[in-house]
Amino acid sequence: MQKKINIQNKKARFEYEILDEYVAGIQLSGTEIKSIRQSKARITESFCEFNEQGELFVINMYIEEYAFGNFYNHKPKSARKLLLNKKELKKLQKEIQNVGLTIIPLKLFLTDKGWAKLKIALCKGKKLYDKRETMKDRDNKRDLARIKKDF
Repeated sequence: MQKKINIQNKKARFEYEILDEYVAGIQLSGTEIKSIRQSKARITESFCEFNEQGELFVINMYIEEYAFGNFYNHKPKSARKLLLNKKELKKLQKEIQNVGLTIIPLKLFLTDKGWAKLKIALCKGKKLYDKRETMKDRDNKRDLARIKKDF
C-alpha cells in the first residue's frame, strides 16, 4: 500500500477568490512520477496557461530530479501538459478572456490507481481589503471555537 501524496498550494485560497474547480490529469515522464511519489514537488508559485493549439499547460511547477535517474532525468521546472476534456478546455479558455481571471493549481495528489492528478481552479485575485476580511473571519472562528470549548 502506498502512502497518500497530498501536495497543496496553501497560499492560493488566501491570495485568490476561487470561482470554479476542476481535476486534471498530468502528462508526466517516468522520473517525474517517481519524484512525486516521494513527495518532492512544489506547486506554490505555479500557474496554468494555454498555448496556440488550445492545450493547457502548468508553468513553474517544480518537481525535483529523481535521485537514481541518470541521464534519463527530467528538467525540474519544465511546462507540463494538463489533460482535460475538450468541453472543459473551451470553457476555461473562454473564461480566461475575462480580465483578472487566472488558473491556479490548488492540490497535487495521486489516485488509487497511482495516477497523478492536479486540482486546478479558475480564480480572481483578491484585493488587500478582501485579504484583511479573510484574516478577520479566521480569527473570529478561532475565538468562537475557544469560547465553545470552555463551556
